[in-house]
Amino acid sequence: MQGTPLIAGIAVAAAALAGKYSIQAWQAFKARPPTARMRKFYEGGFQPKMTRREASLILGVRESTPPDKVREAHRKVMVANHPDAGGSHYLASKINEAKDVLLGKSKSGSDSAF
Repeated sequence: MQGTPLIAGIAVAAAALAGKYSIQAWQAFKARPPTARMRKFYEGGFQPKMTRREASLILGVRESTPPDKVREAHRKVMVANHPDAGGSHYLASKINEAKDVLLGKSKSGSDSAF
């Protein structure tokens, strides 16, 4: 019966230490920089005349990507943004323009349908 207060004191001290370290861990968790949970896509306005850099950012490839990989990336992005599936006509035209710029195809006149 004499050991009961000692055991209770040790239990209270252990709970206090656990609480202290839990609070410190939570504050460290909240202070860490946010990380992307999904693939980050190009988030920017469009330039008046599309450059190879902007086109590669839109399609998510490098500027030196081979044509078959450009076509594959174009298809993936277009499937996600096609106007028939609820996507924007403007974005679809920009995605097509990006593919044309990276493949070296040029249009005469205006670069975009919009």
